[in-house]
Amino acid sequence: MKIAPGALLPDATLIAESGGSFAMPRRREVPKRETLPDPIFSSTLVTKFVNCMMVRGKKSVAEHNFYGALNLIKDRTKDDPVRVFKKALDLVRPVLEVKSRRVGGATYQVPIEVAQDRRTSLAIRWVISNARGRGEKTMREKLASEILDASNNRGGAIKKKEDTHRMAEANKAFAHYRW
Repeated sequence: MKIAPGALLPDATLIAESGGSFAMPRRREVPKRETLPDPIFSSTLVTKFVNCMMVRGKKSVAEHNFYGALNLIKDRTKDDPVRVFKKALDLVRPVLEVKSRRVGGATYQVPIEVAQDRRTSLAIRWVISNARGRGEKTMREKLASEILDASNNRGGAIKKKEDTHRMAEANKAFAHYRW
């Protein structure tokens, strides 16, 4: 993958001035960075969600939309909005997914369990992408509606999770190809 020297990657690492190519580290795993809790609810999950919502580095816009959505949720449900948000993410988290595995010229969809960090990141990604695809007028309304739907076990993000589980269940016969 050829990237311009001095360019910033999505994870905010600067590409070396010499060469400008980027490669995965060969020796060790890259350590996970600590996520700081958000200032209002002091939750790292909220910070991760806002960071995933952010487009083109505009964090204040993402925070504005997210906190506005939580205020809408608070008005609609008369319940703690963070509790509703966490319940929605818990219901969207997938347990199984399929990965392609090539064996003897054929490609099999092998069901595997999803690691805890990946479960959370997939749930966040699915909620955000389905909220963006909704028909409401503002992003606050879209996000609030998607979170409420997910907490009530319906909506696009829940459908995506069920589709993923259905695919893993259908390919259970190839589970012995797991690596």
